[in-house]
Amino acid sequence: MTTIYILAALFGLLLLRVPVAFTLGGLGLAMLWLGGFSPIMVPQALFSSMDSFILLAVPMFLLMSNILLRGGIGADLFAAVQSWVGHWPGGLGVATIISCAIFAAISGSSVATAATIGTVAISEMTKRGYDRPFVLGLLAAGGTLGILIPPSIPLILYGVITEESIVQLFLAGIGPGLFLAGLFIIYSMLHSRLSPHYQPVPKASWAERRAASLKALPTVLLAAIVIGGIYAGWFTPSESAGIGFFVSLIIVYAMGRMDWPKLKEAVEASMKTTVTIFLIVAGAKLFGKAITLYRIPQEISMWIAGNISEPALFILLVGCVLLVMGFVLESLSMLLIMAPVLYPSLETMMIDPIWFGIFFVVLIETALITPPVGLNLFVIQAVARSSLLEVVRGAWPFVLMLLGTAMLLWFWKDLALFIPFRL
Repeated sequence: MTTIYILAALFGLLLLRVPVAFTLGGLGLAMLWLGGFSPIMVPQALFSSMDSFILLAVPMFLLMSNILLRGGIGADLFAAVQSWVGHWPGGLGVATIISCAIFAAISGSSVATAATIGTVAISEMTKRGYDRPFVLGLLAAGGTLGILIPPSIPLILYGVITEESIVQLFLAGIGPGLFLAGLFIIYSMLHSRLSPHYQPVPKASWAERRAASLKALPTVLLAAIVIGGIYAGWFTPSESAGIGFFVSLIIVYAMGRMDWPKLKEAVEASMKTTVTIFLIVAGAKLFGKAITLYRIPQEISMWIAGNISEPALFILLVGCVLLVMGFVLESLSMLLIMAPVLYPSLETMMIDPIWFGIFFVVLIETALITPPVGLNLFVIQAVARSSLLEVVRGAWPFVLMLLGTAMLLWFWKDLALFIPFRL
C-alpha cells in the first residue's frame, strides 16, 4: 500500500507541473523524514550523486555540441553528405538522416542534433517539394539518433545508475542506431517516390563533392577521435568528451566561425542544460535512496517474481509503462525515475542489463517525438516556426518505426549485443 501512495504522490506532483528535480528531491526528503531515517542521509545522497568522474562527460559533450551548433558545422556536414547522395531518390532526406547520424556520433544529444541539422535541412528540403510535415517529422526522428548512437548522454546516466560498463553500452547502441538510421532512409526514399511534388536534385560534380567534403572533413575527424578513442581504449568517455570539446573549439576558431559572444552563448546554454540535468540526477538520487530504504524496488521485484514468470510479459509491461510515462515526462526524467526501480528485477527475469539499457533508450527515443512533452517536437517547431500539430503529423510514422525496432530488439537481441559481446 505504501508503494501505491508514493507512486500516487509522484504522479500527482508531476501532473501539477512541479519541476521534476523538486518533485523527486522533495518526495525523497519527505519519505526519509516520515520514515524516521537520519537526516545526514540527505547531504550524503546529494554528494554521492555528483561524485562521479563519468558524469563529467555530460557537460563536456553538451559544451562541444553547442560550440558546433553555433559554429555552423551542421551546414558543412549536410552540404558534404548532400553532394554525395543528394541525387538519389529522396536524396535530401537520406542526407538529413546521415548527417544526423554523424552529428549524433559527436554530440550525444538529441536536441543538439535536431537543432543543428534542422536549421539547414528544412529550407533545402521544402524548396525541393518535400511535404513540410514529412520534413519536420524526419528531423524530429533523426534527432533521436543523438541519444542512441554513441556517445549518448542517457546511456552515460544509465551506466552511472546501474554501474554497468559505459563502453559496452556505447557498443550496444551502434547496431540499433544504424538500423534505425537505415529504416528512416528507406522510408525517405519511398516517400519521395510517392510524393507528386518531389523535385530531384542534380548530381554534384566531382569538384563540388571534393570542395564540400574538405569543408566537412574536420567534423568527420572529430567524430573519429571521440568515438575511436573510446573504443581503442585510449581514453575514457569523460576524457573523450574533454578532448572533443578542445578539438571542436580549435575547429570553429580555425574556420573563423567563433567569437567571444558566440562562445559565451554556447557556455551559457550548456551550463543551463547541465544544471537542469544534474538537479534531476540529485533529486533522483535522493528519491532512489528513499525508495531503497522503504524496500520498494525489492517489493516490486518480489511482486514481479511472484506474478510474472515470463520475461516477455515483463518487457511488455515495462514498455507500456514507459510509453504512458512518455506522454507526461521528458526522457531523462523517465530514465532517472524508472531505472533504479526496474534494474533489480532484471536478474530475476534473467534479462541482460546492457540489452535492457538499449531497449530503454529506444523507448525514450519514442517519447522524444510523442506529444504533449516530446522535446524534439518543440525543438523542430521552434527551428521551423511551425505549429506543433504540423510536426506531430509528420512524426507519427517514425513513432511506429521506433516501436517496431523495440519489438525487434526482443526477438533479435543480437541487434544490440552482437558488437559488444560477439564481435
